[in-house]
Amino acid sequence: MMAQQAKDTGVDSIKLDVVDEHYYRNTEGMFRAANQYDTYSRKGPKVFCGEWASREGEPTTNMNAALGDAAWMACMERNSDLVVASCYAPLFVNVNPGGMQWKSDLIGYNALTAYGSPSYYAQCMFSQHVGNKIVPVKVSGMPVLTYGKEQLPQLYYSATTNTHNGKIYLKVVNGGSTVQNAEVMVNGGKISRTGTMIVLRADRPDDTNRIDDPRHIVPVSSKIKVSKDFHLKLSPYSITVIEI
Repeated sequence: MMAQQAKDTGVDSIKLDVVDEHYYRNTEGMFRAANQYDTYSRKGPKVFCGEWASREGEPTTNMNAALGDAAWMACMERNSDLVVASCYAPLFVNVNPGGMQWKSDLIGYNALTAYGSPSYYAQCMFSQHVGNKIVPVKVSGMPVLTYGKEQLPQLYYSATTNTHNGKIYLKVVNGGSTVQNAEVMVNGGKISRTGTMIVLRADRPDDTNRIDDPRHIVPVSSKIKVSKDFHLKLSPYSITVIEI
């Protein structure tokens, strides 16, 4: 797949170090692509995902877009040996009448103030809770969502660890309308009795933040009891980060 991708650039006289990929999709498209990099060859060039976004909501993105973004970020994070950098776009939008050029932006502003979309907070959660080593994750009993005749996973995930301080970061996206109860089992190492859970959630996928309601959807942090085997309740339409 990577060999074909390098060929598609039109450059065949030199060996490419990095290719620049751009993806603008709706949330369903992001869910469909959430395992894309898992199958890329590691013998070709690295990937810079130079433009990407789930395009739902206006002028800034809604919670559904944040779910798609998080599923895609989990894919990139899980394959960070291949994906060396990424850049969300478009970034800013003037929310005054007539000021919008592109829909579904990350941050809205006017002359007096600014606010972050649900996708902005998803970016914050991922960037502030990431290790330097990928942790393999095995999943069984994955719930599914039905799109027409096709079924897609309801949950998307990645896990990393910081080898300097021993922290583990587990990220899980619940893209469906039902609560999901998961049993988390950690193999190896010692686990503290308490951890931190950060959740970004909404009652409906089209819920969003606005210039006059900037904190309608924001991450909420709490302490939880953890062990080598602990229970995790995943709210509908949610992005959850567990720090152990």
